[in-house]
Amino acid sequence: MLALNEQRLEDLEKTLKDLGQASFRGRQLFEYFHKQLGKDLDTCSTLPKSLRENLGDLPLKSVDIAHTFASKKDQTKKFLFRLEDQRLIEGVLMKNNYGYSQCISTQVGCRMGCHFCASTKNGLVRNLSPYEMLGQIYETTRRYGKIHSIILMGSGEPLDNLENVLIFMDILNSPLGYPMSYRNMTLSTCGLVPGILQLAHQDRKVNLALSLHSPFQKIREGMMPIAKRYDLKEIFQALDQYTDQLGRRVSYEYTLIDGVNNREEDLEELKKLLKNRLHHLNLIPLNPIDEYGEDRPERAKVLYFKKRCEDMGLNVTIRREQGGDINASCGQLRQKFEEEEGL
Repeated sequence: MLALNEQRLEDLEKTLKDLGQASFRGRQLFEYFHKQLGKDLDTCSTLPKSLRENLGDLPLKSVDIAHTFASKKDQTKKFLFRLEDQRLIEGVLMKNNYGYSQCISTQVGCRMGCHFCASTKNGLVRNLSPYEMLGQIYETTRRYGKIHSIILMGSGEPLDNLENVLIFMDILNSPLGYPMSYRNMTLSTCGLVPGILQLAHQDRKVNLALSLHSPFQKIREGMMPIAKRYDLKEIFQALDQYTDQLGRRVSYEYTLIDGVNNREEDLEELKKLLKNRLHHLNLIPLNPIDEYGEDRPERAKVLYFKKRCEDMGLNVTIRREQGGDINASCGQLRQKFEEEEGL
């Protein structure tokens, strides 16, 4: 059974009804957790004291900010969140012209095995529950104010934890809760085809982003072991269904690695893949990690690659780098602190 503060509204109403309470008590409790961002039943003044005492034996989930790192270059902040089992996850808060955007984690660790990503180096520990995702946003909101948009691009593969991710998004979207539009939620995936198809046939119009990184199947397999399970043909067929069903364009994350995926043949193949699809190509210069020996392209090469993409008619941008002085790409800080704590 999910904890009280991570149940959809209809499930929480049923939980209260099963306890002999009127369904409106479930709505009151839902608003307390997700609109008022309440954490302790003792402070839920809309419920009678006797009911709060009866609910005291039912579980609640909690998330705390263990460490905050503020960039000296911009207004980016990075957090290490501590879970009840003492595990650590990472998140990043970015200030934009339109408000705050937050990158959150969906798993402790990751099992996708991408060679250039620090999050996956120690494998998957476990999935996050719905509140462990919500709590990252709520704790940040308490300190810095309302979050405008979120990106599920921290530690973990969201489609590898899809059931909990859907509950999380539905609660965050609820008019009686935070609320946040599905259109302000971006889900980033390595390309788990069953999950993409499941999203395609539902009515949550979230933004979908594919970690592409190479237009060639064999090269992609060398960078991302999960690519051996779902090839590019299968992935693009699923993405086409997503676009056809929901009318949403897909973003393609492309980590630029010097001499690996920034060649002329990569440009030509990208044109074949994307030119006739609704797309946005997001170029991300490699953030080097010790475990991956490849190099980041020089700035001139990054700009050249972008210009060539534009000349071919592709919709392309270079991701604005934020928080570079605080290791703002996910996985690096968590790994360091967990090693120090012996986790």
